[in-house]
Amino acid sequence: MNPLKLTYLILAVIATLSIASIGIAVAERSILIAVFCFIGLAGSFALARLLRAKIDY
Repeated sequence: MNPLKLTYLILAVIATLSIASIGIAVAERSILIAVFCFIGLAGSFALARLLRAKIDY
């Protein structure tokens, strides 16, 4: 596994955990946790988009 694929794997895990945590935040009725999870999700998607832009497909 090359470093690029490992980076995408880590970003995918962060996105998955963020989505799951948003569900937990809704169950706990915590807006603060939901906001932090949404920021983590948006950040992981943004980083993946930036990495993809650097690669010549």
